[in-house]
Amino acid sequence: MTPQPAQPVVWPRGRRAAACFSFDVDAESAVLHEHPQAAHRMSVMSHQSYGPLVGVPRLLRILDRRGVRGTFFVPGFTARRYPDTVRAIVDGGHEIAHHGYLHEPPAGVDAGTEAGHLDRGLDALEAVAGVRPVGYRAPMWELSYHSPRLLAERGFLYDSSLMDADVPYELAVPGGPSSLVEIPVQWALDDWEQYCYLPGISGSGLIESPRKALEIWTLEFEAMRREGGCFVMTSHPFLSGRPSRAAALDELIARAVDSGDTWVAPLSEIARHIRSLGLRPRVLAPPDPAA
Repeated sequence: MTPQPAQPVVWPRGRRAAACFSFDVDAESAVLHEHPQAAHRMSVMSHQSYGPLVGVPRLLRILDRRGVRGTFFVPGFTARRYPDTVRAIVDGGHEIAHHGYLHEPPAGVDAGTEAGHLDRGLDALEAVAGVRPVGYRAPMWELSYHSPRLLAERGFLYDSSLMDADVPYELAVPGGPSSLVEIPVQWALDDWEQYCYLPGISGSGLIESPRKALEIWTLEFEAMRREGGCFVMTSHPFLSGRPSRAAALDELIARAVDSGDTWVAPLSEIARHIRSLGLRPRVLAPPDPAA
């Protein structure tokens, strides 16, 4: 089957484009899944805990000042370890979405194992935040081909992990009558590539200036506006919650808000708008290397 491009999208109230500022509140989970031995590296753990302890409160203040509601993807482990931080996100009027339990990428595991990670994360978020999320983002943006079915079975409205379009679309769920709204992302709009460095764990060792990062993100925002696309920024509070980086992100948020023609909203609201359009679901199937 030849893949087909996503259909054009008409945005609400005559807006030209859409934007969301999303945050992956990984804390220690992003390291512990791949490097469980790092639990004994106190400095590494402190680097990760900066996110929920300092970064999230700073970012919440920025969002509140700009009048923007964001989407926070929270692993279940983070919710259990930092319940007050997660409740503060809810109290600020922001969306809580699912991001695994211990930041486990679905790709490469069987459906039963993936389902267990989903359910464990759902249980944690319901217990701590009092919400059952409608949105999901795969850790490391690594969906499996059975992820859409597992998400639809659990009542999820949308996923935000794939990278094949500039606008959201309806993703067909194999073996079922339903579909899932897909809100695409891209590595260029992830702060990890600009700022992350943990010796022996992640990063190139080159930590970019927030000025350079802001330039990259601003260029993409302006191009997305021209294209009528959906700009999805992904930030990690343990990275972009640092003072100079938070200030750069604040500038980007202000630019989106002040543009006058961009709808800035949580991903759940964007997904509900896409669902209301009645778009034809796209079928995405794995390629056959032997074809």
